[in-house]
Amino acid sequence: MATKQAKLTAEQISFNDFKNEVLQDYKTARLSRECSLLGRREVLTGKAKFGIFGDGKEVPQLAMAKSFKNGDFRSGYYRDQTFMMAIGELNPQQFFAGLYAHADIKIEPMSAGRQMGGHFATHSLDENGDWKNLTQQKNSSADISPTAGQMPRLLGLAQASKIYRNVKGLENFTNFSDKGNEVAWGTIGNASTSEGLFFETINAAGVLQVPMVMNVWDDEYGISVHAKHQTTKESISEILKGFQKEKDTNGYEIFVVNGWDYVQLVDTYNRASEIARTHHIPVLIHVKELTQPQGHSTSGSHERYKTPERLKWEKDFDCITQMRNWILDFELGDGKGGSLKFVDSEEELINIEKNAKKEVSAAKRNAWNSYLNEIKVELISAANLFERIAKKSNSGAFITKYKSDLEAIIEPVRKDILIACRKVLRYLRDENFAEKTELQNFIKNATKNAEVKYSSHLVSETAYKTTDIAPVKPTYVAEDNLVDARVIMRDNFNEILSKHPEVLIFGEDAGYIGDVNQGLEGLQEKFGELRVSDTGIREATILGQGIGMAMRGLRPIAEIQYLDYLLYALQIMSDDLATLRYRTFGKQKAPLIIRTRGHRLEGIWHSGSPMGGIINNLRGIHVLVPRNMTQAAGFYNTLLEGDDPALVIECLNGYRLKEKMPTNIGKYKTPIGVIEKLKEGSDMTVVSYGSTLRIVQETAKDLSQVGIEIEIIDAQSLLPFDINHDTVKSIAKTNRLLVIDEDVPGGASAYLMQEIIENQNGYQYLDSKPQTLTAKAHRPAYGTDGDYFSKPSAEDIFEKIYEMMHEVNPQKYKALY
Repeated sequence: MATKQAKLTAEQISFNDFKNEVLQDYKTARLSRECSLLGRREVLTGKAKFGIFGDGKEVPQLAMAKSFKNGDFRSGYYRDQTFMMAIGELNPQQFFAGLYAHADIKIEPMSAGRQMGGHFATHSLDENGDWKNLTQQKNSSADISPTAGQMPRLLGLAQASKIYRNVKGLENFTNFSDKGNEVAWGTIGNASTSEGLFFETINAAGVLQVPMVMNVWDDEYGISVHAKHQTTKESISEILKGFQKEKDTNGYEIFVVNGWDYVQLVDTYNRASEIARTHHIPVLIHVKELTQPQGHSTSGSHERYKTPERLKWEKDFDCITQMRNWILDFELGDGKGGSLKFVDSEEELINIEKNAKKEVSAAKRNAWNSYLNEIKVELISAANLFERIAKKSNSGAFITKYKSDLEAIIEPVRKDILIACRKVLRYLRDENFAEKTELQNFIKNATKNAEVKYSSHLVSETAYKTTDIAPVKPTYVAEDNLVDARVIMRDNFNEILSKHPEVLIFGEDAGYIGDVNQGLEGLQEKFGELRVSDTGIREATILGQGIGMAMRGLRPIAEIQYLDYLLYALQIMSDDLATLRYRTFGKQKAPLIIRTRGHRLEGIWHSGSPMGGIINNLRGIHVLVPRNMTQAAGFYNTLLEGDDPALVIECLNGYRLKEKMPTNIGKYKTPIGVIEKLKEGSDMTVVSYGSTLRIVQETAKDLSQVGIEIEIIDAQSLLPFDINHDTVKSIAKTNRLLVIDEDVPGGASAYLMQEIIENQNGYQYLDSKPQTLTAKAHRPAYGTDGDYFSKPSAEDIFEKIYEMMHEVNPQKYKALY
């Protein structure tokens, strides 16, 4: 079988080219294996914190790399180091820089030390945050650790090719696609196929028929748990046979191949690539009989749970061992009585192996020295400063001890230096001389540098920063032109879709019926099923579609029908979307807009306001809470000029309310991170958002009748909140604060309170205790009464404000109870 395949290959290229390719693959495999072996030792000696390596998966990754073309994307598993080496996007020194968490994106290009080793990425953005030409490079979307968390985004990466191939108006987006000929390649460990995200993505890709090749690396275990406890029939390909594409059906092509068979792997991957790339049919490749020579990770030993027989089999069928045997055994007649071989003797392979060890060992030393020397320069600078300080300080002996202790650290980290500096500064609190100022500046500069190294790029820092986009107010004709608010939303989306061919809107009921509230009425008929489309009931992969397409230059708007349903996708939003820019040090982005609706809903499962959980899980995503559809439409217009992801929560009970139709629909822009003052007042500042805000406005009229004038602040935007610190200006006038929220106690209200009292220093203007009025701790019971007795009502708001004013002037505002 091997000889037959070799003859086919020899017909395509000269034998010498074929030989060189095979031997180069073997060298790459050996380099990768040596990185795994030496990497484990670096963890066990304490130089690195944790290791999870790709040993045992080398040969199938080589085969995958051969079929991976420029423009393609990988969404993968944290064991794909051989693949990354094979496509030229990872070298051994970078591998070790990642292991040591070197906080320099030029030296550790995967994440600048923000992710543990094994998490790989390429750079989609240049130094200015502009898109690079993704069709001229091989692309890897940034990995995440949560098992199967890479699956939803994979769906979107593949769907982008379908969009670019079939949607008119995108012909000039040549930096992102060559007529939709790109394949999205997914990788996953066999045990992780037990996760729901895997099955949801597999089903969605089969429905959508997108160019996705899904690779399952099967080594029979998930950490220590055998496949019999993971997968029905112990085989993912067996249980997915129902997905096999047949004549006139959608579905998959499914291949099963042994992970140690280099020849069959190359052939399988070539076929899979052709099917997906040309016909946009998804493919599943189940790569069986793989091994894990060092066990799952550096946290344990696989000898504890594998039988002696299994361990022997793994040694014999190690994919590199099998490839080595094939190379040694290969012999092909040249038609002239002679033979063609890859090597004349085993010595040639031994030399490759020895050189791989040397190269990896040198790479490890260079990476460690590069990492350590950078820190030692800072340490020497601090130690020298301590020496000069000790000569002038009354606590010189103690400071000299800190200097000695610092210099004695053989393998320092920045933490060691800064701890010593901050402790030395304590001794100088009653002293003043130039070196003290120098130490203070040293600490400040170190902290500032650390901010860049470890805390930058949570949101955009580019020219497309969303909060820098200038607002444009809606304009109106002289007379009132009142319409159902949903019409404003619909007409604004019509303008967006007309102006931006890269914009797509999709979700449950978003297409044919124009969403459940008719905010997309008639738009599918006008713009087509690919641009305004229905999806299945599968929130996580709706978000995944959006993330993947946004990573490839499209501007998707993913609709989650109701706010509560967002919980299905919260993990993907939190672990993937919210961290993408941060975990790539600003080298990747996904400016996805998530559209949903909520607030003042009735019932346990449709309560509509889990805001505290959302804002605490989604740092890195803007969370916008417009009170009406005019505001909401303006947010979409603003977001499409920026490059940050965002969640827009429309008020469910607002679509049929009347609003004035702006004359500049599609052009006006609601500012992000800016509050709006809705009513002037002198007695109290009341902050709220969304549907509850309307109740506050109604209650303000009743309060006026008893002589209480509240100032009403619409937060509009929770992440970020009030970047201009305008709320505190109101408190400086009223000297009192009430935050009203329909979330549970301690949720969004606590967040807003911290922002106002602590971050804006609003405490200094208060004459009364700042308070919150929230929903009950439970979810609302069903029905009108359930809402009334569960969430803040107009009466609750009136009585809370009146009670606070009673404390101020009990004679004027006599107790109600």
